[in-house]
Amino acid sequence: MVTESLGDQRIARIVLHRLRMPLRVPYKLAFGLVEAFDTMLVEFGGDKGGGGFGEATFLPGYSEESMGEAWGRAVVLAEKTVEERVDRMVELTAELYREGCAFTATAFNTASEMLAGHPMLMPARRVAVPLLAIVNSDEPAGYETEIETHLAAGYGTLKVKVGFDLEPDLARVERIRRFVAGRALIRVDGNQGYGRDDALRFAAALEPEGIELLEQPAAAGDWETAAELAKIARVPMMLDESIFGIADVERAAELGAARYIKFKLMKAGGIDRLIAALGRIRELGMIPVLGNGVAGEVGCWMEGCVAAHAIDNAGEMNGFLKPAAGIFTHPIKVENGMMILEAGAMPAIDRAALAAVTVERREFAKQ
Repeated sequence: MVTESLGDQRIARIVLHRLRMPLRVPYKLAFGLVEAFDTMLVEFGGDKGGGGFGEATFLPGYSEESMGEAWGRAVVLAEKTVEERVDRMVELTAELYREGCAFTATAFNTASEMLAGHPMLMPARRVAVPLLAIVNSDEPAGYETEIETHLAAGYGTLKVKVGFDLEPDLARVERIRRFVAGRALIRVDGNQGYGRDDALRFAAALEPEGIELLEQPAAAGDWETAAELAKIARVPMMLDESIFGIADVERAAELGAARYIKFKLMKAGGIDRLIAALGRIRELGMIPVLGNGVAGEVGCWMEGCVAAHAIDNAGEMNGFLKPAAGIFTHPIKVENGMMILEAGAMPAIDRAALAAVTVERREFAKQ
């Protein structure tokens, strides 16, 4: 644990950035189009010259926290903790996490872990982390072009979003499955879009060949349906929005509700907590999937660093590819469908790029 070796490091400066990051292409989810990421970036400056940053991107359905509530909470926490030791910040963010504010806690705690030099964020060698690619188009001409482009770029796993309209969704997935013809694995993501009956009908009708898993077709809180889906589905089930912490992982295992569990850094409250959660998923006989398709470069880079050590399937940390412009001086590389983490390379913030997407900024430092 990083908290065991923080020494006397103190946080001399905290800067909060509220960002609005327009996307290259609107991201289609069951509850509507996402046209921009609403992100809070937290930056720390240490009293010994080091730095760290963390982020949280807020989206309805993935967290009960709103950007407005989180921003107010972050301002109070920053005022309270500037000049505190890093280990004290870790303690306070753990309290925040227990209060149900996982996204805000993660932004602050990962900044603390980065400032403290978390070893997971410093790859000793060049690492390539496999990613999946999204199939967005509804029409054959569109998705066939997308699929061929993704395959040519080296992606071995594709994600198809459903949860809109049962019969058209089934027909579209079947057409895509036949077109892919085993050249890549397909993940089908319901995004909680169906009611109980339609979720069960979809899972029972889905042809299994070439389909890696079916993700969260029913509501997050409907554990009864989740357990029934796992019994009748012809493909392995994965839970995402139902999972907010270790207790939910253990409940999924007890009910036999999933073969796969997806976890995100923003739900974990920090890097050490994320590593522990992934380990617990495996202990309970399930397979962890990691990654956030609705996160910026900071969160996706951190998830990639963890995935390099803890995950052996395609990562879902592709959110950094969605905004029209990034905030790193050197964008995260993607080669042959993989996120590239260079040995010993730590990303840096491009100040001009950051300013271009900032809608509010607060700085805290004691003289």
